[in-house]
Amino acid sequence: MRTGKVIRETKETSVDLTINLDGKGVSDIDTGIGFFDHMLNLLASHSRIDLVVGCNGDIEVDGHHSVEDIGIALGEALKQALGDKKGIKRYGTFFLPMDEALVMVSLDISGRAFLVYEAGGPMAPMIGDYDTELTEEFLRALAFNAGITLHVKVLYGTNSHHKVEAIFKALGRALRQAVAIDPEAADEIPSTKGML
Repeated sequence: MRTGKVIRETKETSVDLTINLDGKGVSDIDTGIGFFDHMLNLLASHSRIDLVVGCNGDIEVDGHHSVEDIGIALGEALKQALGDKKGIKRYGTFFLPMDEALVMVSLDISGRAFLVYEAGGPMAPMIGDYDTELTEEFLRALAFNAGITLHVKVLYGTNSHHKVEAIFKALGRALRQAVAIDPEAADEIPSTKGML
């Protein structure tokens, strides 16, 4: 089983996170931020990565530290679970429609961290207790700690809830493609360099 576990303790947050890349998308999420819990549940379900997240953060200040630190921990756990990346398909791209919104996520588990994020215009400042600016912070923390080249583009949409939800679902679907084992190359590193 390809699993990862990260415990991250700071003066601002305490995060306990585990993943299983070969799971069924089962999740148990408690971040203290209701909408973010919903997004992580969707990410787990659409990626079919089992995900357990507990976070005790300074949400009385705001959600920034919790969301960013969970992104860091998830990136570290993903990198841990992937190991030498032998046999993975490496690339994933998914276009996801949600009502009037359409989102594209494309990623490469390359070892080279990069994020391109285009939110498709302004969003509502808050969705419930979730600051929409934190979507970019989460994606950056995930990409840079997992070593992923990640492109996220909202092609169009007007409803902020739909746009953010489509991002998390599309990210899950793209990850599902990229971490899958390629049966035709299960014992190979998917790079002409011989390593990722």
